Amino acid sequence: MISYLKGIVAGIQNNSGHRYTLTLEVNSIGYDLQIPARLAQQLPDSGNEVQIFTHYQVREEVPLLYGFGSPGERDVFRLLLGVSGVGAALAIALLDTLELPELVQTIITGNIQLLIQAPGVGKKIAERLCLELKSKLVEWRKTAGFFVATGGPAPGILEEVQMTLLALGYTANEVSHALHVVSEDIGLPKDAYVEEWIKQAIAHLSTEYSH
Repeated sequence: MISYLKGIVAGIQNNSGHRYTLTLEVNSIGYDLQIPARLAQQLPDSGNEVQIFTHYQVREEVPLLYGFGSPGERDVFRLLLGVSGVGAALAIALLDTLELPELVQTIITGNIQLLIQAPGVGKKIAERLCLELKSKLVEWRKTAGFFVATGGPAPGILEEVQMTLLALGYTANEVSHALHVVSEDIGLPKDAYVEEWIKQAIAHLSTEYSH
């Protein structure tokens, strides 16, 4: 119905927890859009113009607009909504927990441990996401020309490395990003020892936090 809105940021409200509402003024009309926390943090101050890609939904006869920073995020949000048991709040939680490239790759590779880091996502829903969306996301990735980094530990040691880093208190997004950096920038082989992956990832994360 509405593909995107281009207008002035009138205000951003944190309703409860990680639920954010953006008020966007377009031609003297204020639109309220439900947006991910990640987008709320990236938006410019009030008075600046932005373009927001939208998804229109009617729930219990109440019309709602959801806003995203890119068409890709909106595409994946819509695919997530197509999975039984996944509503808008859960879909946004997934988009907030993992950046879009990591989220797509995580579902395609069936990485349950990272998916359950999203608030409200249990093992059964994570498994359903991977089962129902793997082929759809592979196809979408091709048609969208969407690049997803494939670096990281070999599958046999990936889960142990991730579980250790998550247990140390790092977020799913931080863990995923660190493993890609260690793989792509440092060039650590996929089949390197678990301890070496953990050591290099912590070294990277420690450097990030020191800034």
